[in-house]
Amino acid sequence: MCCIWLPGKTNKAKWVSDMKIWILNHYATDMYFDKSGRHQSIAKYLIRNGHEATIFCASTVHNSDINIDTGDSNHITKIGEDKVPYVCIMARNYQGNGKKRVFNMLDYYFRVPVAMKDYMSKHGKPDIILASSVHPLALVAGIKYAKKIKCPCVCEVRDLWPETFVELGMIKRESLIAKCLYTGEKWIYKRAHKVVFTMEGGADYIINQGWDKDIDISNVYHINNGVDLEKYNKDITENVIDDYDLTNMNTYKIIYTGSIRRVNRVDKLIDLADYFKANSYSDIQILIYGDGDYKDDLINKCVEKNLNNIIFKGHVEKQNIPYILSKGDINVITGEKSNLGHYGVSWNKLFEYIASGHPIIADYDMGKYNLIEDNYLGIAKAFESTEEFANAILKYKNSNDYETDNQNAVELYDFKFLAERLTDILQRTVEENKNS
Repeated sequence: MCCIWLPGKTNKAKWVSDMKIWILNHYATDMYFDKSGRHQSIAKYLIRNGHEATIFCASTVHNSDINIDTGDSNHITKIGEDKVPYVCIMARNYQGNGKKRVFNMLDYYFRVPVAMKDYMSKHGKPDIILASSVHPLALVAGIKYAKKIKCPCVCEVRDLWPETFVELGMIKRESLIAKCLYTGEKWIYKRAHKVVFTMEGGADYIINQGWDKDIDISNVYHINNGVDLEKYNKDITENVIDDYDLTNMNTYKIIYTGSIRRVNRVDKLIDLADYFKANSYSDIQILIYGDGDYKDDLINKCVEKNLNNIIFKGHVEKQNIPYILSKGDINVITGEKSNLGHYGVSWNKLFEYIASGHPIIADYDMGKYNLIEDNYLGIAKAFESTEEFANAILKYKNSNDYETDNQNAVELYDFKFLAERLTDILQRTVEENKNS
């Protein structure tokens, strides 16, 4: 493997080499169909820079009835956007978060080693495995198989399990299941060659758990989610939708995109609409793009309140989001109050919001890792009342003179740049493993 150093645009050196990288992400099937997403974009830029990158995902698409036919095999290889290979692992269908989803996870966990063995027989051994959550079994599978074939494994943590469930009250911190999951989580961090968190406070999380005596914090890194600016800007012009509410020049458009579940607290936007109506802000329109199991309840609530200044637009394709955001005036985020935000946030939609160039208002406590306010992108805090939330929006509505540094932030969170940072971590890991 040939390695040289070249100066990057950030004045930091970056590696150039011919690495063969396998990415384990159970839920990357969505990215295959959406032609976008974290690992689709990262793999795209890895391949452009001369590396080989392959994504191993389940055959199923999360919370849908889509299941890629793998034929007589337990896996099938598909070539996605930008020539990114996807190895789709046969897994059973499921809906919701019940037992069938657990079995779907187990399908992936037990079958992905078979798929990797078969893929290696045809394409050679990888230089490194990048195993990514959401669920921890993908990380365990990556660690175990990497050890078997004697290559390093970097674990990428995009959600804190079980901390998320504990903070949301789904399980008790002192329960047996929580203790087992925490033990498993620590096992992963100890055995991974390096750990990459998408949230900025990952190292703080490990220290707060008291695990830093067993886990080398110098091997803990942070790479946010981001946005593929090349594709984002292309989608604005090529994926236009016919929507009068977006093109109506007589309204001030507040945009929300994403899931509509109880944890997302989209009901706060109904309270916001009620407030604007009561205070005669007739030109303000709240547009909600997305779907979820809480949507019908919220629509019924709007009907009961006779609100015509908030519209649920339903599901839209991923490629339509850039155009939608380009036509808005301000972007909003709502969420359940918890301590999770204190370790930083890395929501996919946040970076799409940043790329739109419009102010962002988040009713969410981000603690010391306040990406929105630190980059002068808007306001992020747990508002004490609907009126305080509304006033934060009105601050921007009533003045076009606000301090922002959007362009700088957009470039920092462009997957083209983030892929370079990841490449550096992966290359260093490969070299360290060779020399150990």
